[in-house]
Amino acid sequence: MYEKNGEKYFIFDSHLHFWDASPENWVKGQEQYAKGWIECFHAYQGLGPPETHWSIEHFQKYSVEDFEKDVFVNGGVDKAVFQSTYLKQWYKNGFNDIEQNASLLERFPGKLILNGRWDPREGEAGLRQLEADNEKYDLKGVKLYTAEWHNGSRGWKLTDPEARPFLDKCVELGIKNIHVHKGPTIWPLDKDAFDVSDIDHVATDYNGKLNFIVEHVGLPRIEDFCFMATQEPNVYAGLSVVIGGLMHARPKFFAKVMGELLFWVGEDKMLFGSDYAIWEPKWQIEGFLDWEMPDDSELADYPRLGVEGKKKILGLNGARLYGVEVPEELRIPVSAEEPASPESAVGVGG
Repeated sequence: MYEKNGEKYFIFDSHLHFWDASPENWVKGQEQYAKGWIECFHAYQGLGPPETHWSIEHFQKYSVEDFEKDVFVNGGVDKAVFQSTYLKQWYKNGFNDIEQNASLLERFPGKLILNGRWDPREGEAGLRQLEADNEKYDLKGVKLYTAEWHNGSRGWKLTDPEARPFLDKCVELGIKNIHVHKGPTIWPLDKDAFDVSDIDHVATDYNGKLNFIVEHVGLPRIEDFCFMATQEPNVYAGLSVVIGGLMHARPKFFAKVMGELLFWVGEDKMLFGSDYAIWEPKWQIEGFLDWEMPDDSELADYPRLGVEGKKKILGLNGARLYGVEVPEELRIPVSAEEPASPESAVGVGG
């Protein structure tokens, strides 16, 4: 539980990792890409406060003790979602595959939710693996990387015919939360492979069956995301990168992005994600609780965000999607509708 100014907050970090990008894990012949990927990640960390920056060696492979200190002890996170990212074309054991993430479940009982992944280019073998992962870990969600390289292919779309059986399998297995990386690119992946347009089609097809959490809100395509998300009730804004990448380094742009999200998408459909270990949760949570929309004439038509909205974004929205019971003292009255009340978005209901 996190407490500030007499208010208590349930912190649900919907997007973090436990990765291994050390040179020992680099695929022979692919070293330039494995090295370039983690160096690009490390450069993004530079958008946070200087005192939070790590050395590249620490960033490549941090310890379980680091994870515990940064996330649960100092960060004050109550519940967190591990997002599995494979990238096995560059990393021998995967960047942070499901088995590596699962190794921490017993260390932190009741604190972590383990998400899987799938890639439609793996075909029947991929479907069988998804079933096996679900049987072993009772998945509630998956993380998808549409720009990941695979056997000469440099990306795929959720609208590809090969993706349909995987989406159907998620419905069948009850894997309801589909997190999709749709935001800033990481070298050497292609930026256009992260375009948000394919979300629109499948969100309509699977309305009431699947939730699509668009990680990084489609940046730099914030307008495209907002105009799509406002009409799709099962599309959510994952705020990883928005808070960590913009709040400190680009405060005016952060206010604009938050304003667009609050106007079109609404505070009921926005989820906090620290994107650890790019950025630590502590300074993001503290900064977000202190943040107010600037008193600026250029921002006058954006909604303001109060304590109740911050409680939703920092924890209650994510807990609702994942069926996590929040202690009574940390709850606020919220709509029982699923996935969210459209009135929370001024651009729709106001």
